[in-house]
Amino acid sequence: MTPDWQPLNTELDHWRASGMSLPLWWRDDDAIAPTRQLDRLAELSKQLDVPVHLAIIPRDAAPTLAEYVADRPSLVPVIHGWAHANHAPKGEKKAEFRLNRPLDLMVEDAKAGMARLGMLFDDNVRPMFVPPWNRIAPEMAAQLPSVGFRILSTSTPRKTHFAAPGLEQVNTHLDPIDWRGTRGLINPNILIAQTVDLLRDRREGRTDNAEPFGVLTHHLVHDQGIWTFTEALLRKLLSGPATAWIAPKNK
Repeated sequence: MTPDWQPLNTELDHWRASGMSLPLWWRDDDAIAPTRQLDRLAELSKQLDVPVHLAIIPRDAAPTLAEYVADRPSLVPVIHGWAHANHAPKGEKKAEFRLNRPLDLMVEDAKAGMARLGMLFDDNVRPMFVPPWNRIAPEMAAQLPSVGFRILSTSTPRKTHFAAPGLEQVNTHLDPIDWRGTRGLINPNILIAQTVDLLRDRREGRTDNAEPFGVLTHHLVHDQGIWTFTEALLRKLLSGPATAWIAPKNK
């Protein structure tokens, strides 16, 4: 299917006419080691001049990944939970950091995640916590600043700037993968319509345009359609009002 980009082109024209700017960021989940798919992600990030926040599973992260990332400044390591392990009971949505186990154990896992990636990546790692499956209990989120995290990233437009005192919320908004169906690309015209709706809500003040607009990918499972759409979407946004955002380092 050839995507119809005209609805997005029209929306981007409105942004240009209004003089508004769109902060844009890119998050890619589940990295543990260098792969051919990661090569492709890194190259695309370099071509587009948009950093990828690489959400790395700390327990399984290979030392070779740290060496790989050190040579590629467009890859920005962030902390993806601890083990990407599901602790939810059968019948509930998967989660590693909801209240399906004691809070103190979850805090220890978050500490361990930060410590391990800090050891591997040194000061390149950003103090961003990405809970697997984008799910976290508010009680757990409230503990993250005490561990050293400054940003929480889940999904959908944020309702408030801060998820907890001292913890900024910076979410992702568009995921092109059909997780519940083919696991390939969602109908691209549906994705374009979703993007237009999200941007219109920002432009018209219904959602917070100070929150960076997040594109979420998973390089390990991409087919050609997902790669092609992701590149085309990012190029469209960058040709319009978008400016790339990167999470700050720890001060």
